[in-house]
Amino acid sequence: MASNTDDRTIRSIKPGGSGRIVGLADGDRTYRQRLLSMGATPGTRFEVLRVAPLGDPYEIRLRGFTLSLRKHESDMLLVEPVGENTAEPQA
Repeated sequence: MASNTDDRTIRSIKPGGSGRIVGLADGDRTYRQRLLSMGATPGTRFEVLRVAPLGDPYEIRLRGFTLSLRKHESDMLLVEPVGENTAEPQA
């Protein structure tokens, strides 16, 4: 996997694409616990449903419900794409 941090976040997956949560990045412990309690645990598959026009927030579906995450919140989720629906590299 590339060394670019964006390659391991939800930003690397296009709407309609799927991924799997592989871990949580360092950050606010309280918010990390909130993500875990909402089912965003390592190994969980998700689908990116849509991204707002300005790139914030992201709407994902995991464990049968829809979750909207601000960009800085979604960056706490370390993910790997599942399938071919990854975003184009940004310059």
